[in-house]
Amino acid sequence: MMTSYDPLLEGLNPAQREAVESIEGPVLVVAGPGSGKTRVITHRIAYLVRKWHISPYRILAVTFTNRAAGEMKERLSRLVGSRIDRLSVGTFHAFCAGLLRREGSHIGLDPSFTIYDDDDQVQLLKEAMAQVNIDSKQYPVRAIQGAISRSKSLVLDAASYASNCEGFFEEQVSKVYEKYDALIRRSQALDFDDLLLRSVQLLSKNPDVLERYQRRYQHILIDEFQDTNVAQYMLAKLLAGQYRNICVVGDADQSIYGWRHADIRNILGFQKDFPEARSIVLGENYRSTGNIVEAAQKVISANNLRIHKELWTSKEEGPPVVVPETHDEEEEDQFVISEVERLGRIEGASLGDCAVMYRVNAQSRALEEACLRYGARYKLVGGVRFYQRKEVKDLIAYLRLIGNPQDDVSLVRAINVPRRGIGTKSMDDLSRWAISRGTSLYAALESLNGDPQEDDSLRRSLSSRAAAQMTAFLALVQELAEESSRLDVVALIDRVLERTSYREYVTEHYDLPDERWENIMELRRAAEEFKDEEPPQGLTLLLERLALVADADNYEESADSLTLITLHQAKGLEFPVVFMVGMEEGLLPHFRSLDDTGQLEEERRLCYVGMTRAKDRLYMLRAFRRRFAGGYGPSLPSRFLQEVPASIWEPQAPAVPRRTISEGVQSSSWEPSMAEPTGDAPALPGLSPGDKVRHPTFGEGMVVSCTPSAGDNEVTVAFVGTGVKRLLQSLARLEKLE
Repeated sequence: MMTSYDPLLEGLNPAQREAVESIEGPVLVVAGPGSGKTRVITHRIAYLVRKWHISPYRILAVTFTNRAAGEMKERLSRLVGSRIDRLSVGTFHAFCAGLLRREGSHIGLDPSFTIYDDDDQVQLLKEAMAQVNIDSKQYPVRAIQGAISRSKSLVLDAASYASNCEGFFEEQVSKVYEKYDALIRRSQALDFDDLLLRSVQLLSKNPDVLERYQRRYQHILIDEFQDTNVAQYMLAKLLAGQYRNICVVGDADQSIYGWRHADIRNILGFQKDFPEARSIVLGENYRSTGNIVEAAQKVISANNLRIHKELWTSKEEGPPVVVPETHDEEEEDQFVISEVERLGRIEGASLGDCAVMYRVNAQSRALEEACLRYGARYKLVGGVRFYQRKEVKDLIAYLRLIGNPQDDVSLVRAINVPRRGIGTKSMDDLSRWAISRGTSLYAALESLNGDPQEDDSLRRSLSSRAAAQMTAFLALVQELAEESSRLDVVALIDRVLERTSYREYVTEHYDLPDERWENIMELRRAAEEFKDEEPPQGLTLLLERLALVADADNYEESADSLTLITLHQAKGLEFPVVFMVGMEEGLLPHFRSLDDTGQLEEERRLCYVGMTRAKDRLYMLRAFRRRFAGGYGPSLPSRFLQEVPASIWEPQAPAVPRRTISEGVQSSSWEPSMAEPTGDAPALPGLSPGDKVRHPTFGEGMVVSCTPSAGDNEVTVAFVGTGVKRLLQSLARLEKLE
């Protein structure tokens, strides 16, 4: 009997089709890199809606970044049309934030709660440590933060942690955790880990609420399942407890977030929790060439903690993987810039086609300097995020305080912006008064307007000027809070800027005031999406969107910029050309992993992720010497290089080590990097020492020297006001002046 044609299944390979059609019961989809997992997830959802007439209201799809969720929604809009509005598609944290705003009253949570970011959390932890007399020099706040975050990922609240802690350090953490929990509750706030912890507590302790959401979400799909922690998996199991129609998609070989408390055991043990689960492997890679796939497969196969699968591709073999060895990091960076230029000149590759990936953020410094030296445009992913810029955080603090006056962290930030002359002593007095009475800072400010016969101690501790300024600030916040109930969120932002004279403040007290004001206007533009929401709902939605933006969501493709990015941040992205720099013992794998088998396997997975970001060309570079904190030192080649099949290596010219394949990475000789220009070199205008030139960024200068370099000219120029720069002539766009 012939089956009817279904366009939703067209173009799917057999494994993808099986994953789409297996709609009943638990399903584990093991999806290798570049295997079309997003296509499978979106087509599976469309198949449920269009083929089986499942209401979109009954489907929940969860992933890890807003970027991935946005891509999923975009594809679904083409597959299911306007019905996408009834689908629940988003990140774990966004789902939990919505759940807690709707149902949080069952566990004593105010629906107007603030979501604290990392900086807010650190600030509150410092306050908690001070209150329990724990020295931040002896116990770094980041170590305390990490311990508390890990406990929450394991669904251990402050009381549970206290009853299970062992050892002196954990006892100190327990003291801070208890105080921090009290402070964040007083502020009616949650941190990112609380969103998950409190959601699990809500559903675990309220059977009626759990049953309601189990009935609603009859089909649950989880992307990047290998990145889930204990709390996220527990949440998923709770929601899927009635129908058990849970489809998880992931790859144990791409589990690289153990330091964020992701637990690889979730995906490895899924079939123990769901013994009836069907397992489907997506092994065909549609992204990378044959040589890249083979190299990545050989590297990852050395791991033991994995679900075995064979990665393969029907794409052409492609160029060999290039493994250059350089003398030091400066020569490493020079090779990258030179090769990027060569690929552009010979093959038409743009700067945006190329990405340089590295293990630690500190490696970006030398790369940035090389890009500036040679005039190559670049984009650094993971610098200061837009929403972390001071002027943006100032305005957000006001908006958060308007939405939730009990938010102590936002009040402390906003109260002296613009400057009101409220000094440290006055703020300490305010804080002590609030602590002694177990109340918020806002409530302490309100006491200044109270009956002097009841409690006038705070006003008496303050100078008359400080008390007057605090009272004026309180009146401003109250006025803005009242207006937030009738003004749309864009008009509210305009009102905040007007009442605080913020533009004048930026102009008078900040460097680059025009740039900072433009950042404020960009935040205003972001708010326009919520302008039509009924007040104050627009403000609530804007603040939630701002709080849940992740690092990966900030990446934007650019055709004219070389991407500099860490290997962790690169997950989920792809580039035609990838340079992995710093392939040395101590960097990749990182030195902290060398004595721990589990961490070492995660480092190998990180290398695998980097390799599989490349579509057409992959370069894996190492230097003989590397700059460390104590100066230069010799380095050993990464063990992962030795796992790359020698048969797919190729010597690269110019400026690349010539190697004997059989000798592997242990032996190489370096070709002179100052090669004569090849016949493919562009016709560059002749430059000589003494010539005057103009650069679009550095301005006018004089040529100091001009030397042939890797089919190009390396030009040293003394610029007026910006000093001496070394540039590659083909990239620098130098204009010779008469």
